[in-house]
Amino acid sequence: MQNRWTKIAAIIAGWAFLGFVLTLELYFNNRAGMKPGMHVEFVDLAIPQFGRALMWALMAPLILMLRDRVPLGAGRWVGGVGFHFAMSFVVMATYYLGRMLAYGIFYDEPFKEFWASALDSFYGRNIIDMAYYWAVLAFGYSLEIYQRYKNEELRSARLEACLVEAELKALREQLRPHFLFNTMNTIAVLVREGKNDQAVTLIARLSSLLRMSLDNTRVQEVTLRQEMDFLALYIEIQRARFSDRLAVDIAIEPAALEARIPNLILQPLVENAILHGVAPKAGPGRVTVSGRIAEGQLHLEVRDDGPGLGDGTKRAKEGIGLSNTRERLEKIYGAHGHLSLRSEAGRGVSVLIILPCRT
Repeated sequence: MQNRWTKIAAIIAGWAFLGFVLTLELYFNNRAGMKPGMHVEFVDLAIPQFGRALMWALMAPLILMLRDRVPLGAGRWVGGVGFHFAMSFVVMATYYLGRMLAYGIFYDEPFKEFWASALDSFYGRNIIDMAYYWAVLAFGYSLEIYQRYKNEELRSARLEACLVEAELKALREQLRPHFLFNTMNTIAVLVREGKNDQAVTLIARLSSLLRMSLDNTRVQEVTLRQEMDFLALYIEIQRARFSDRLAVDIAIEPAALEARIPNLILQPLVENAILHGVAPKAGPGRVTVSGRIAEGQLHLEVRDDGPGLGDGTKRAKEGIGLSNTRERLEKIYGAHGHLSLRSEAGRGVSVLIILPCRT
């Protein structure tokens, strides 16, 4: 409702400004050609000029309707242009003659010489009313082009959102099969070894993880705190699988926890760090997840102390998780989202994500 009144106020102000400009132009033209001792009142000039602006304000919807009914391109342009040229002349002549008639009534002047007087008083400046007609037409076409552009922009944004949602869904579907398979194997091993309490705990954690995943099915962004809650369950399940071979350090600044990030942006990175950094090692491995805010940007890092990627194979070994993450960041943040990968042979891999900090 407020936007509607704002638009109405803007339209009224625009037409009032046009009336003021017309009055100002006529006032200075009269002052320039006036003989010494003569005087012209600004208000006397303003009344007809504001009336002129009011007429065009009232005529504009009719002209825009005619534009819709008879586009300029009608009849291979000849018919459309010819129609609107004739209409612009009719509107100009109607206004001119109506103004002459109003002056005659207002000033009680005789009408017997009306047509002769109208012909003698006609001058080129009246043609500007035809230009106003075409200006309203141009405004209508500009508005149509702008609306098409906004509709295309909105359509592109919706398609982009659908694409991101589809990719997020694909990421979840990709997560579930092998993750569930490995977790079920771990539960089976615990049951065979008689560790029933640990098996029940692992089932409960898996249930909570899947419930949290389903609850956020259509959520594109979550807070870092929510992402870490999800990640904590995932890490606990992986700890049950790797036992004392897996150590995970979490170092998130409290201020960064309320920052908004893409849903499931960290889980694939932690999964890669565990599968490619910890699993290949004969001994224990460590994964570190850190987050901080610096200069208005959110810095997230996942680091492992595994064997690294080796020489000349960095891109080849990025894997689906890192590639998906890189593409998601490009689609959501464009040039404002960055993912960098650093590997040192024998010392592990570090993945750094830098995003705009939004809370």
